[in-house]
Amino acid sequence: MDIGSLESCPPKVRILLWADLHYSDAEEITKTESIPDISRILCQALHIEAPDPQQGIVLELYTNTVLFCRQKKFNKEQTSVLLSIIKNVHQLNTETPLNNMDQCFTYCSELVLCHSVRRPPFSIDLFNSEQVTEIMKYFINTYMRHYLLYKYVFTPEIHLDLSLSYIGMPEELTTEQLQTSEAENETENEAIGANEQEMASTEILPTETEASKQDLSPKGELRTIVQKEVKEEVMRLTAHLEKCLQESTDQLNTALTALETRLQPKK
Repeated sequence: MDIGSLESCPPKVRILLWADLHYSDAEEITKTESIPDISRILCQALHIEAPDPQQGIVLELYTNTVLFCRQKKFNKEQTSVLLSIIKNVHQLNTETPLNNMDQCFTYCSELVLCHSVRRPPFSIDLFNSEQVTEIMKYFINTYMRHYLLYKYVFTPEIHLDLSLSYIGMPEELTTEQLQTSEAENETENEAIGANEQEMASTEILPTETEASKQDLSPKGELRTIVQKEVKEEVMRLTAHLEKCLQESTDQLNTALTALETRLQPKK
């Protein structure tokens, strides 16, 4: 598989009012007080299957978003938009197992901006500057803090299938060829069956020296060399991957710290 095919491309920024949470659903959530009832409404509105462990994580993410909107006294339109923003960013994150943290944060910022400036039909002014700051703080402290966990849970694991072929080495017979060869030799084997029984009693088993010579055949040596090289390369790639993950984690923490500092209210 080409690595380029695993890369994600952020969709075009657009207005998300009533895109996922419709007016009737937002109205029902407004009248609801208990968290289980909010989760039930979100399951119906967003078509979430709660028994699924992954869907349960998504449901908790959306429920906490609604609770944040209620805490900040957002209206129904603002709640619907913010829920869709979180949903779209999560979809962008889980489209690829590769690191697209910068894309996710940029996409979220652009979506929030699209709903903070009045420029129809391209954007609307649902959020003021203070609300934008609160939204970005919430997004950083919740979703971005757990970015790698969401990536781990919702993206498929990549496996490497390695196939080697060697030029100049005799090809091994396939199963079909072996069956054909056995059929051709069946008559001959029946004819010399009696002789084989007599010869079996006088056969000398290969000595350890002969067995070791067989293991030291050109093909056996090549197999040993390849196995050794592949093992060393896998160990090197594993160490490199662990180093990259650690660097990615450090960069994430540094970026989050810088963003939190930038969003701190000036005294």
